Amino acid sequence: MKKTSRKKPAASAVSHSASQSARFAVAILAAGKGTRLKSRLPKVLHQIGGKPLLQHVIDAAKKVVPAEDIYAIIGHEARHVKEAVAHNGIGFVLQTEQRGTGHALMMCRDALSKYDHVLVLSGDAPLIRTETIAQLRDYHLEKHAAMTLLSAIPPDPFGYGRVLRKSKGSDLVTQIIEEKSLTPGQRQANLREINAGFYAFAVKPLFTHIDRLNTQNAHGEFYLTDMAALFSKAKFRVVATPAKDDFEVLGINTRVELAILDAMLRDRKCKELMLSGVTIFRPETCVIDAQVEVAPDTVIEPFVQLLGKTRIGTDCRIRSYSVIHNSILGDGVLVRPGCILDDAHVSNGALLGPYSHLRPGSEIGEGAHVGNFVETKKIKLGKGSKANHLSYLGDAEIGAGVNIGAGTITCNYDGVNKHKTIIGDGVFVGSDSTLVAPIRLGNNAYIGASSCVTEDVPDDALAVARARQVNKEGWAKQKREAMAAAKKQ
Repeated sequence: MKKTSRKKPAASAVSHSASQSARFAVAILAAGKGTRLKSRLPKVLHQIGGKPLLQHVIDAAKKVVPAEDIYAIIGHEARHVKEAVAHNGIGFVLQTEQRGTGHALMMCRDALSKYDHVLVLSGDAPLIRTETIAQLRDYHLEKHAAMTLLSAIPPDPFGYGRVLRKSKGSDLVTQIIEEKSLTPGQRQANLREINAGFYAFAVKPLFTHIDRLNTQNAHGEFYLTDMAALFSKAKFRVVATPAKDDFEVLGINTRVELAILDAMLRDRKCKELMLSGVTIFRPETCVIDAQVEVAPDTVIEPFVQLLGKTRIGTDCRIRSYSVIHNSILGDGVLVRPGCILDDAHVSNGALLGPYSHLRPGSEIGEGAHVGNFVETKKIKLGKGSKANHLSYLGDAEIGAGVNIGAGTITCNYDGVNKHKTIIGDGVFVGSDSTLVAPIRLGNNAYIGASSCVTEDVPDDALAVARARQVNKEGWAKQKREAMAAAKKQ
């Protein structure tokens, strides 16, 4: 009788099924001071791509496990770190004394006791991707390991701990050895696989053996890396899986490295947008934060900054030297050069600039124009309305089809309180007008140029609030003659 073989399921299928039944936690190492950054700010709160380092890691982890299963291990400036990321809904474990990575996990014994496995991530490695965390989880389950390392093979491994495997091509790892501890033979063997500082552990064997760590090393700390050798000697499976991209496991110790990783992250963001249908000219000159969203067929010119949670619709054009922060732009918006937007909302087809300044609370209606050196704050500018030149519009509701003449100012502050200006539909405000709030201009009203308006204006009325013009014949000639005579004396 012919023996039939049963086809093994694909590794991804095995791991996915197993990951549904095994309960995972994530522990993020975030207690360090970051001495080489020479900063009062905790290391993990330094930013790249517009977000703290720790927030990048949390965002990647939240797509692998629920937020309530993520724990940040905090120590140095713990209160500030907690305040910065508490909105994520994660848990926190306090490491009062920073005695190494192994000691950090010792502090998690109670928090992690209800889980089957824990993924240990570095809070200062912000480029880590969700896919790579999932790869570590799945490989750990597939190999039924007690400990799984994420490794990397960089062009130059100098300075990193090396991964020592049981034999060439073996899945099993025997230990992690630091650069300075390599033997002459190991150096000659040119060991290039490094420990990336990300791990998966089975929780029960981890806390059964973690107390065997010692501090017999140059820094007198408990090293989590020593668990590889402890497990290996105890006949537990220790394995390693290489990250697909070396750069995503890079950590930060200096301001130089901070700048390098920021550039890498922004380059990755630009490529992501361009592959999704956005045109970016000279992407190396643009500063685009990680959370920014841009729809296809929008064009971004050189030296543009898109920051925070900015969202830009389709068919927009953002011209050079504009800075847009936490703002929403609809479709077909043109932002001319040098505009600054902060917490603003711009509707479809609007035109801004050049050199417009939209401060928080500015809502620009469909097809509206905000032009040269116009500043807005906490206003609603109606559909098709225009303020094209040299104006300040603050604390105002402006209807549809309104023309705001050059040099117009809404006087919204009396020295103590802010007051509102309400302008109806179809109003024409002449140039150099001063609107002293609180005030209401009725629908289709006209305001004469250079008026200082202090009272409400009815619908369809003309308001003129200025002194009557007086012409004094010959006055200028007499003045010149008098000045000339005085000069001769």
